[in-house]
Amino acid sequence: MILRPVYPSPGTPVDLATAGWREELLELYRPPRADWIRINLVGSVSGSAAGADGTSETLTNPADRKLLGVIRSLADVVVVGAASVRSEGYYIPRHAELAVVTGTGDLGNHLVTSTGAQASFFVLCPESAVARARETTADVDARILVVPDEGGSMTVPAIVDALHGAGFESIVCEGGPTLASQFVRAEVVDEVCLTTSPILNGASAPLFGGHEFPDQNLRLVSLLVDDANGIYARWGLDRTKAGG
Repeated sequence: MILRPVYPSPGTPVDLATAGWREELLELYRPPRADWIRINLVGSVSGSAAGADGTSETLTNPADRKLLGVIRSLADVVVVGAASVRSEGYYIPRHAELAVVTGTGDLGNHLVTSTGAQASFFVLCPESAVARARETTADVDARILVVPDEGGSMTVPAIVDALHGAGFESIVCEGGPTLASQFVRAEVVDEVCLTTSPILNGASAPLFGGHEFPDQNLRLVSLLVDDANGIYARWGLDRTKAGG
């Protein structure tokens, strides 16, 4: 499969069958500074985060999965919501840590699988959920990271502060939709990486969960297309760090 840069200007096609494809994509997606926060999502043309099987698996393709690996490798930590690891399952990334956000600590049937490169993951939860988190991750080497909460609810700035405090600067949030919308509403996001799958379907699982939030202006940073009609956009946001 070939990825063709079309914006900001037509560039040299990246042949994913050649030896140098990874280095080329690393340069295209490298963030401009260390403390970069991205959202990385795949959706249909109609804005659904789920395909025919009820997950993102039927929306993705080999090029998207290779880009996913590149974006993860440029991050220190990949952040996902507990619902995602229960419904879709997650492999612990090879080149970044995995951090699962849960307000209740209930990660029963979590479906987190080690790739062999890393055998553990982080659970981000409030103090009140620590015991349940330990109980439901007893089968794996999960590490608990306590996040200060407000009435039992964790805010995104508190989650980001906890991650930074643990030494993670570059953060990629991969959803699900509710967590992605929380990151956007908190105005901490620098960039949205969005893969658009050439599928028109019912938006039963909107990319940002159908949550209302104020408009935020975007600027197109780069755009790639593949020979299977997939579109890969990097959208920059002008944002104000919480507390900054």
